[in-house]
Amino acid sequence: MTRPGRALILAAGQGSRLLPLTQNLPKCLLELGGRSMLEWQLRALAETGIAEAVVVTGFRDDLVHHALQHMAPPGIAVRTLFNPFYKLADNLASCWMARAELDRPCLVLNGDTLFEPEIARRLLAAPPAPITVTIDRKPRYDDDDMKVQTQGQRLRAIGKTLPREVVDGESIGFLRFDAAGAALFVEELERTMRTPEGPGLWYLSAIHRLAGAGAEVRVASIEGLQWGELDFPADLSFLRELVAGWQGTRAESGTFGLTEAAA
Repeated sequence: MTRPGRALILAAGQGSRLLPLTQNLPKCLLELGGRSMLEWQLRALAETGIAEAVVVTGFRDDLVHHALQHMAPPGIAVRTLFNPFYKLADNLASCWMARAELDRPCLVLNGDTLFEPEIARRLLAAPPAPITVTIDRKPRYDDDDMKVQTQGQRLRAIGKTLPREVVDGESIGFLRFDAAGAALFVEELERTMRTPEGPGLWYLSAIHRLAGAGAEVRVASIEGLQWGELDFPADLSFLRELVAGWQGTRAESGTFGLTEAAA
């Protein structure tokens, strides 16, 4: 399998559940330990060898574009793609807007997912598959978790409303596609965007339908590794504590940890 060299970061939303913090600032630019969420993501991707990142913007795209002039780490080329429909649609539409970028093996990740570089390494090292979804497991799942049902290493279903009795993990919002998987995903995006409900759906609903139709969608467990999602004010406190731990250790090397080269 050809190793993905491009990552698509879905960062068009405002983050209304974080108001007033996001009144004039997209949540991907909220500060975590002196760096924005987006900068942490780009540093982790660069450290794991991703050469190119395409950031899908929407709310205050001018601020994101300006910030990228100063935050992009060495070794990764970063550009933006504006989704003018961000107020009217969810992130499936962002993927559809960026479908021309899905013409090769690639990674797709939510703009509000903080992750340590080892998560990207584990995803990139997972066995070959058209589509691979990173999942974590925990004792209990709440209504906001993007829950998954698996059978062995196959994904059977994904969604927030799965019956609790079939849930055995949650998606962290970080996927890998090979060329064939990306083409399948684009086909499903095209089909879904032609339905009345399509623009209001999450892109993982397309993965749910592909898995249900028999497409090979695999899962890669990232259990034991550190990550977090930024949706609510309490999440901001948690993520700041998380990066404080990363900054307080020299165990990480390269651009991600707080080393002399990265400080």
